[in-house]
Amino acid sequence: MNLAYIALGSNLNDRYATLTAAVRRLRAEPGSRVLAVSAFYETPPVGGPEGQGSYLNAALSLDTDKSPDELLAFLHTIEHQFGRVRTVKDAPRTLDLDLLLYDDQTIYSTNLIMPHARLHERAFVLVPLAEIAAEVRHPVLNKSVAKLRDELPKADRASVVLAKTPEVPQDFLDVRCLVTGSTSGIGKAIAEAFAERGAKVITHGRRKAAGRHLTANLSDPKAVDKLAEKAWSKGLDVLVCNAGADTLTGEAAKWSFDRKLEELIAVDLKSTMRLCRNLGEKMKAHGRGVILTIGWDQAETGLEGDSGQLFAAVKGAVTCFTRSLALTLAPQVRVNCIAPGWIRTAWGETASAEWQDRVREETPLGIWGLPEDVAAAAVMLASPNAAFLTGQTLRVNGGAVRI
Repeated sequence: MNLAYIALGSNLNDRYATLTAAVRRLRAEPGSRVLAVSAFYETPPVGGPEGQGSYLNAALSLDTDKSPDELLAFLHTIEHQFGRVRTVKDAPRTLDLDLLLYDDQTIYSTNLIMPHARLHERAFVLVPLAEIAAEVRHPVLNKSVAKLRDELPKADRASVVLAKTPEVPQDFLDVRCLVTGSTSGIGKAIAEAFAERGAKVITHGRRKAAGRHLTANLSDPKAVDKLAEKAWSKGLDVLVCNAGADTLTGEAAKWSFDRKLEELIAVDLKSTMRLCRNLGEKMKAHGRGVILTIGWDQAETGLEGDSGQLFAAVKGAVTCFTRSLALTLAPQVRVNCIAPGWIRTAWGETASAEWQDRVREETPLGIWGLPEDVAAAAVMLASPNAAFLTGQTLRVNGGAVRI
């Protein structure tokens, strides 16, 4: 793997949304991993036609298996996908992705100059880059990024200011939501998405944490019942049963098939059924509520190997249970299942090159899904916009499974 630094810029349309989406697109690329992202900075345009708007700029570091030429071509492809049209030099643009540094290589070719030829002259590049790579040295000038930034004219540096973060619609104000298994990965992203939109989120995990947080070992039925009681006492409108046993990483990856099956049935299936039935009955009696479960997109089509057999059996049962629960609790409570596909969780971050290639080949969109993609589906299904959806399975998988 190779370490690259990339500058991002936009001064057309919704600049914040564009840069945010561009970062997510880079995070989703198989064989690459975003290590750090700077804040977004508001900067005046440099050169180009008069009258153009100011830019939002940022920088990120990327661990990648692509060669410099492949990476540059990839960045140009993303620019094109975001509507970049190359006309006159330094013209306004929806998205600009510049390859600044690639390891400590120096390259002088027809297509690529590395380090970027004007890296050391641009405050709108050096200020965000110094935030994430202050001590990285310019391989030609032999000066750190922080040193190059500090050598710029004071007026240039002062023109680069932190951008204001746009306000997020508060469409879940006064909504109380419990998300199980929400200390990391998909669950954490779901909890953050609801909280960002104003919901009062109760998180859950096996260990203590700050804020509205409940602890429970979901393999213990009594602990599940106690969790339901505590959550309901705080008021509850939305339940997201996300918690699942991790049998792919850590010590659990070495467990026997039978032990993994026992753990998955206890945590992924039995606790989901017990919690949904308990809280679902209370929601129905109360007259309203939303329940979301987490399945798996390949439960119906299958996947070879032990893990495929385990997850197909357990998550397939969760999906079928969800459909029946939806009939039981209708019309007061809506119940749907989200079935993620290749989502870049902790396992995906460290998956081998073989699995990275498999994601490229099996997903029509050619990229990993991100926890935020599942979170967006959860927020949509819990919102009034999904008022006519219940008993459904929504696959968040880039088109990998289509049934």
